[in-house]
Amino acid sequence: MKQIMIDVNLCNGCLTCTLACSAAHSLSQEIVGAMSEKTPTRIKILPVKGRAVPLMCRHCEQPACVDACMTGAMQKDPCTGIVSNEGNDQTCVGCWMCIMACPYGAINQHPTEKVALKCDRCKDREIPSCVESCPNKALRFTEVNAFADERAINVAAALIAAD
Repeated sequence: MKQIMIDVNLCNGCLTCTLACSAAHSLSQEIVGAMSEKTPTRIKILPVKGRAVPLMCRHCEQPACVDACMTGAMQKDPCTGIVSNEGNDQTCVGCWMCIMACPYGAINQHPTEKVALKCDRCKDREIPSCVESCPNKALRFTEVNAFADERAINVAAALIAAD
């Protein structure tokens, strides 16, 4: 199953992914429209030791947020692996248990509604908008093993180049 993988060495903190995320979740489906609609992003770019680090939901195999959700609104789709509190029979009541349970800090309070807000991996798109928009290819939608193999090849190439 494909995941959004992050190469922090390629991220320059341009925030293009956050704008694309907001646009993808806005009524207008456009960046300018998302800004006027004040559509919140579902991805964070955090400054860590002078570097930009993208952070979003990892759609865990055993999601603590799902276990913590008292209403059952937060669910993991068995087919896609997407963890979401949107579009399910139960409704998020804004108790914030999922926020407290998430080990990555990837769930936030919606700024204007009393619901939890998190990455839904743009479930209606083939490629998540953040990945598609990243100019440096710091975000990739790929199989985990393919990402690991690519990283191993790059490390091996760097070792040979250093000699």
